[in-house]
Amino acid sequence: MTTPAYTDRYFSPDPAVRDVARILYASIAALPLVCPHGHVDPRVFADPDYSFGTPADLFIIPDHYVVRMLYSQGVPMETLLPIPGEEEPAAEDKDRRHRAIWQTFADHFYLFRGTPTGMWIRDELRDIFGVEEKLTGANAQRIYDRIAEKLARPEFRPRALYARFNIEALCTTDAATDPLVHHRRIRDSGWHGRILPTFRPDGVINLDAPNWRANIEQLAKVSGISIINHQSFLTALEQRRACFKAMGAVATDHAALTPFTVALSEREADAIFQRALRGETMPNDAARFTGHMLMQMARMSVEDGLVMQLHVGALRNHNRAVFERFGPDKGADIPIATEYTRNLQPLLNAFGNHPRFRLILFTLDETTYARELAPLAGHYPAVRLGPPWWFHDSLNGMRRFFDQVMETAGIYNTAGFNDDTRAFCSIPARHDLWRRAACDWLAGLVVRHIVDEEDALEMARALAYDLTKLTYNL
Repeated sequence: MTTPAYTDRYFSPDPAVRDVARILYASIAALPLVCPHGHVDPRVFADPDYSFGTPADLFIIPDHYVVRMLYSQGVPMETLLPIPGEEEPAAEDKDRRHRAIWQTFADHFYLFRGTPTGMWIRDELRDIFGVEEKLTGANAQRIYDRIAEKLARPEFRPRALYARFNIEALCTTDAATDPLVHHRRIRDSGWHGRILPTFRPDGVINLDAPNWRANIEQLAKVSGISIINHQSFLTALEQRRACFKAMGAVATDHAALTPFTVALSEREADAIFQRALRGETMPNDAARFTGHMLMQMARMSVEDGLVMQLHVGALRNHNRAVFERFGPDKGADIPIATEYTRNLQPLLNAFGNHPRFRLILFTLDETTYARELAPLAGHYPAVRLGPPWWFHDSLNGMRRFFDQVMETAGIYNTAGFNDDTRAFCSIPARHDLWRRAACDWLAGLVVRHIVDEEDALEMARALAYDLTKLTYNL
């Protein structure tokens, strides 16, 4: 049974604020979910009979938020994750191992108290799987059985949940070298779900990316263009962007350590590229080439209309031992201090005033919200601010974002919300947290007579739905 406390979760205890928040939330709670940026695997939707597997497959193994917390408390990675290169165990052994993983998770679920991961999982268990009791070590196997039984039903297949979640569009993130086979299968199946690719070229434009040379060879293969110099490299990227756009893509996505941008001459860019092809890069080549390629990506966005997303500020794979044994995305990416104003000036002077360019900035350095990002978005027509990202995708992170950004940039220079997740079943919980946080913040403005309720209702809809569609041309 739903309790008043659960219904009012994340709202202020101040009754004046809470009453307004309830009104605002009721006006937007049923709006469709627009998911313009995330990491759900498109193969999930390519096969109509795709199964999420076990509860451990769904909740634990692919979720770096879960893994990093358990690892920080001394839980060995070997007890949580398959070891790369190991053979898939037999069904009976897999069931035993996954039950053990789930038991470990449940025994340590108290670690997630007060965290966004704890909030998301609680809401998933309750709203999707009907589990209202707290997950503990004592009830772990009974809850495992209940979830596993539901995951075997047709109504828990991804396409059915897509409809149940009221998703209007969902964008995946796909390497520039991806032939988009799964997206083609989705399109050719006749299913009406809107699953769109997003062009992610990090593996070929970041010279220090793992397997960069092999990635270039794959880019040449999928584009049909022999890549022998900087110009042929750009041509291959333009060809792939056109293919992505033909499959419905609306955006590109770029990850870099910093937002450094620089306009290199053709001669210098080609010299760096040729050194990389020979395996002879110099110390500053990778940073300068990435900064140059961000400029080229912006130029291409002006030409083809794809929205450009820039995620910076994570020092990837900080824990070398974990990376070498288990690979990337295991919770060891750590934020660094980031400077935007000078680093982005070359790109924004070249393209920030262009009516066909849209740049969405994401940060892991909250100190830049009020000092740099809000003023940039509050001036350049091309710039929008993405929602709180990664470590700040939380109730408190959202509150800080609203307080530090909105007075300078206003809400209409932000990009609304995106869930940025691999965990498909967490999407409704993530959107609901954003909507409740936004309504609670807006209710505070109403009771302080900064905006009236009519304006707050429009702002709530914009933050939940309209801004995302407008920013991403969805």
